Amino acid sequence: MRIDDANHEYANRVKQGTAILRDVALARDVVPGLKDKMILHAGPPVTWDRMCGTMRGAVIGVCLYEGWAKDANEAKKFIESGELTFSPCHHHRAIGPMAGMISGSMAVYVTLNDVFGNETYTTLNMGLGKVLRFGAYDDSVIDRLRWMNSELAPVMGAAIRHADGVDLKVLMINALHMGDELHNRNKAATAMLLRTLAPHIAAVATKDLERIFAFVGASDAFFLNNAMAASKALLDPAHGIENCSLVTAMARNGTDFGIRVSGLGDQWFTAPAPYVNGNYFPGYSEKDANRDIGDSAIMETLGMGAFSMIGAPAIVQLIGGSVSSARQTTLTSYEITADEHSGFCIPALDFRGCPLGIDIRKVVETGIEPEIDTGIAHKEPGIGQIGAGLTVAPMACFTQAMEALAEMCGRTLV
Repeated sequence: MRIDDANHEYANRVKQGTAILRDVALARDVVPGLKDKMILHAGPPVTWDRMCGTMRGAVIGVCLYEGWAKDANEAKKFIESGELTFSPCHHHRAIGPMAGMISGSMAVYVTLNDVFGNETYTTLNMGLGKVLRFGAYDDSVIDRLRWMNSELAPVMGAAIRHADGVDLKVLMINALHMGDELHNRNKAATAMLLRTLAPHIAAVATKDLERIFAFVGASDAFFLNNAMAASKALLDPAHGIENCSLVTAMARNGTDFGIRVSGLGDQWFTAPAPYVNGNYFPGYSEKDANRDIGDSAIMETLGMGAFSMIGAPAIVQLIGGSVSSARQTTLTSYEITADEHSGFCIPALDFRGCPLGIDIRKVVETGIEPEIDTGIAHKEPGIGQIGAGLTVAPMACFTQAMEALAEMCGRTLV
């Protein structure tokens, strides 16, 4: 199959797919390959000795939550004993924001692409600020995790089943029309999810109804995890197409940035994770920042986030820049993609389809590194989010992938 034909097949599969939120279940019961004393993390593979402070803090938090340790010092000894196994979320059909932590006792959403039959898994969103995904692990973080997984998750699962599922793709299409770009801005999507599930939550909840509504409604980012799982559900069927030069995942672990390319199997092409250029919360600055981290660049991989930033002009108040620069970021993204998504559209561009299919050939040829809008985590464990901004996927990832594609195709990249 010619590369352009393979890329056309990629686009067709993504456009045809669905993303239906079907249930909430314990990770150990549904996530393939998740074992006892295993933690799934964001980004390409990484070991404890190479983990950044943000991810180390999150790992300590999981150890406390799972009862593998009583305090941070005991957690570190347990981790260094070698009893704990680490594996990327993407290796288990899963996905997670920032540190991306998933362990057996955590509840996960089950999202189904019923056209191709694949499922994806992600945790419930904890909200903003001092949370596990940003490396925080104090008592308030662990207490919130326990409430979410023992009280909130069963209600959410029952409500989703009572609703006979939720079409996340439809919510995302509507959210793009309402000023979200679905990475750093999920205000409309969160509101629509809550509106959709509210009567079903009321029907199944026997206690804590006020707390549940308050918790879900308090964080504009609550839908982010759903958007990521939906995006992975749509992209996974496009992975593994022979000779395809389009990216199916971009992910960061706070140390490395990695991409996967459809026609190049499950290999990660990596480079050092970049820092984020953005706005900082009061009291913090660049010297406090960790390198970029998280699986959430799946949003840009699907054509949202920074790729659709002009559709969410208010985002510049959070990440910096201007409305004109947001427009230019989106327009530039079309130069390195193979197609446009006929379903996901940007009203500010006369409903032009979102850029779809990052082509490693075009990235290398143009020298344009894909932009990503993202949160900024503190580099030290236990502190949390300190800002938000823009960064890029490193060119080195794409040049490595191009060399591998050229080797596979016999140097003829047509």
